Formats: sequence, C-alpha cells, structure tokens
Amino acid sequence: MTTDSTTLSPGLDLRALAGAARRADDLLAGLPSPPARDAEQRAAASSALDGIRTMRAAFMEAHAEEIYDELTDGRTRHPRIGELVRAAALAHPGLVPSEEQMAAELSLPQAEKEGREIDQGIFLRGILRAPEAGPHLLDAMLRPTERALRLLPEFVETGVMRMEAVRLERRDGVAQLTLCRDDCLNAEDAQQVDDMETAVDLVLLDPSVRVALLRGGVMSHRRYQGRRVFCAGINLKKLSSGDIPLVDFLLRRELGYIHKIVRGLRTDGSWHSRFVDKPWMAAVDSFAIGGGAQLLLVFDHVLAASDSYLSLPAATEGIIPGAANFRLSRITGPRLARQVILGGRRIQADEPAARLIVDEVVPPEEMDAAIDAALARLDGDAVLANRRMMNLAEEPPEEFRRYMAEFALQQALRIYGADVLGKVGGFAVGAR
Repeated sequence: MTTDSTTLSPGLDLRALAGAARRADDLLAGLPSPPARDAEQRAAASSALDGIRTMRAAFMEAHAEEIYDELTDGRTRHPRIGELVRAAALAHPGLVPSEEQMAAELSLPQAEKEGREIDQGIFLRGILRAPEAGPHLLDAMLRPTERALRLLPEFVETGVMRMEAVRLERRDGVAQLTLCRDDCLNAEDAQQVDDMETAVDLVLLDPSVRVALLRGGVMSHRRYQGRRVFCAGINLKKLSSGDIPLVDFLLRRELGYIHKIVRGLRTDGSWHSRFVDKPWMAAVDSFAIGGGAQLLLVFDHVLAASDSYLSLPAATEGIIPGAANFRLSRITGPRLARQVILGGRRIQADEPAARLIVDEVVPPEEMDAAIDAALARLDGDAVLANRRMMNLAEEPPEEFRRYMAEFALQQALRIYGADVLGKVGGFAVGAR
C-alpha cells in the first residue's frame, strides 16, 4: 500500500522525496568512503545529506500520523521499532534508508559509515512526537517479544533460563537475573539487550514470580577475577567496530526492557489493568558505570557494596546516557545530576551523595543477607500497587514519550560526532 501523494503537502510529496534521496545517494556513491574524503568532498557530502534530511524532517513533521497508520493498518498491528523502519523503507523508498543500505552500513566500522542511522532517527522522532502514533509505538514496545513467548513454557517448568549475557533463575517466588558477560565486565551490546529483554519478559509473564533481582555475576576478567561486577556500561569496542546500532540497541534498550521494568508488560489485559508489572531490586558490586548506573534509576530498591562506585561518563565519551538526563535530576536534584552527567563525577557508594541513588550500603561480605532482607520487604501485598502509582506520578508516559522522541535523533547524531569517533577509536583493538 502506498500513500496517495496528492494528499500530501504541495511541493513535498513522496515522489519528490524519493527523487531527492536518489540524487543524494548517487552523489555519495561517487565519493570515497567518509574517512578518505578531502575537504571539498566532505562539504559536498554534508550538503547533500543536509538537504535530504531537511526534506525528511519536514515530511515527518507533516505526515507522521498518516504514515504510521498506513504501516500499522490503522494501528491494528503493533510492529516494534526495527520492524517499523524496515516496513517504511519497503513502502516508501527515500523516506528512510533501504534494507540494503543499512546492511552495508552496519557491516562497517563506525568511522567509515555514512551515518544513515541519523535518517532512521529523523523518522522515529517524527513517529514518537505524533500524539496518536507515539503512544501506540510505546505500547508496541512494551509487548512481550516472540523469543520470550517461545521460551516461556520451559522457564515456567524449570525455573531456569541460561542465555549468553544473562542467567535467569526462579526460587521461592524470586527471579534472579545475573549479568554473566564475564569477559567484558558485563559491558552492554546488542546481545545483552536481547537477552535482558527476554529475561524481563519471562519474569513478568511467569505468574509464580513475585519480585525480581538484578545482580552482576563473578568475573573471569583479569582485573576483577573472582569478584562480582554489576555493569561496565556500553561496550566501546563494539561501538568502535560499528556493532552498537541505533534501533536494535540504543532505542530498543530504552523503549524495551528498561521501560518494561518501569511500566510493566503490555498485555490484552483485564478490566483493571492492561499491564503486568512487578517490584524490582538491583544489587551493585564493584561498580555501575554508564548504562549500569542508568539502570539503577528505574529500580524500586538499590543495594550497593560499600566499596563500589557509580558513574555516568557518557558526556565525556560524547554520547547521551539513555534516559538518565530525564530521570537523574528528579532523583538527585539538578546540581548533582549536572556534576555527574556533564562533569563526569564519580560517586563512591559510601559517600553521602550516593544515598540519593542508592537505598542501602553495606560491607561486601554482608551483601547476600541484605539482599534477602530487602527482597522480603519488596514482597509485601501493597508494594505493587504503590510502585505503579509512584512510577505514574514520577514518570508520566507523555513526558517519557517526548523525551524519547528527541533522544532518537540526538543520540543518532552523537554516535556519528567527530569527537565520539575519535574517542572510541582507541577501543578498536582489545576489550574494554
């Protein structure tokens, strides 16, 4: 199905957009790869990309609702963001990069890419901004994944699910998710996001689970061998090699499993709720860096070992720390949030400022006992209803949607910033 271009704004229809995209692509195809371009060639590429992106942004501003309605059959289907951008590429050449263009792009190191994910960011910003399409897409991302539905019978029967990045075990109503990428200190990549969303879905779908715990596993990494580590944040080696995609990592992470921890799993529901949610606890050993620290902002209870620390170095790395800019000021106040995000301040778990993010701090040897006690408190009858109401008040869905709409584009721009490419280049060889 193709939208009738006569219904669109004069001078900016799909045919004009497709033609302009072809001309920009032809120009780029005649140039060397981005790192090999001289100043004149870089200026020509920049001009071509600015032109087509201006048209795409204007088109999405005017037509996001009708494009989304078409791609979702009048909002009767619920495609996830990856499926949505692929459907848009097939239905309307030029609106977003084609599957072939994205496959070629994603095979390259970050510094050699054209930055076509920026065009996906323009498209998704338009959809998320739209008052009808945006909430529908957020709901679609809160639905259980096909992988989780396929694995659910096994997990319900055995209470155990072992994946590459996450181990999930259920015992006496408690689901424990253990981050187990011990070779890279639980640094985040697309595999971890997939495994984490699967695990979160299984926790929320299993009726015998009442409360969940996230903790880092014991490491084999030479610097932390034999010690537990929570999370080292984004895998900069993978970012340098071009393996941290905008859609399937940076956006899926925020709109998928992290948002499910906050809001719950979207189901067909009953008369009293469309969501299934449960209390969540995090236990921090050694450190929670970057994405690890971001995670702490959505948990109902955070416990930390007294020798651990927290940091959000995304600004010094050049990128946006997920939804931390949206959440951290609310939790800590704006001054500390700016010190952490803009200035890279590291917070030791045993300093007073940490208590704005962490609920309890105990000596490392007391972590296990403190975890058991905290989980028992979270298992109270009224906890679930109260955490649901608190999350609704603290993080209204409409405000989250507006933030994520802008994040979709701004993060896409950042991962192709010259400063970011220079900084992550040092991670091209060797683990984080």
